[in-house]
Amino acid sequence: MRIISRISVVLLVVMAIALPLLQACAPTATRESTGEYLDDTAITAKIKTKLLGDPTISGFAISVETFRGRVILAGFVNSQAQIDRAIAISREVSGVREVQSAMVIKSR
Repeated sequence: MRIISRISVVLLVVMAIALPLLQACAPTATRESTGEYLDDTAITAKIKTKLLGDPTISGFAISVETFRGRVILAGFVNSQAQIDRAIAISREVSGVREVQSAMVIKSR
């Protein structure tokens, strides 16, 4: 009988510790699940790589943020053509649901 009560206490302690940890991984309106975070990180990396490889855009001048497949591009570029090209490159990446631009054309 003592063994069963000790096991019960140990299980209760383990559950009390594990439950908050499992809830921390649950997605909310403002927080992604672990899987969504990894997907968004991969999307951001793919877009950034493509921007850096494109000869018409300065990939270093554009930051990329992704949240649940929605991409926000921000930074300073030289022309509207560069903004359009960055948006087009971003839309080509699989997993992208929406692209928003917060890019600004530099004044000369």
